[in-house]
Amino acid sequence: MELVALLSSGKGTWAQVAGLLNKGEWDNVILVGGDFAKKFTSNKKFEFIQVDLDKKLRDLREELMQRLNGKIYGTEVALSIASGDGKEHMALISALLSLPVGIRFAALTKDGIVDL
Repeated sequence: MELVALLSSGKGTWAQVAGLLNKGEWDNVILVGGDFAKKFTSNKKFEFIQVDLDKKLRDLREELMQRLNGKIYGTEVALSIASGDGKEHMALISALLSLPVGIRFAALTKDGIVDL
């Protein structure tokens, strides 16, 4: 399974993404975020896709579709939207579904990684 995760705002949300990245067995990891998200580091391999999170919803969706196109190899991904706001979540979900690719929400809990 491939992991796509949004890296944006929200106290402690980068720790959620780091936990998913480190505790999961992922075939491919794509992290999406703005300029400041380039600071994210991990011992695990990932691809970072920088987007302009300040764009309007439809423009952000289009940018995400363009940047994600050809980067996902399977028919569905695990998706983490623990970080970010509603506009960013809607744009990313819409872009993934439009590629098209199915999504399963992934979260790190005290019991480990769960699919929602």
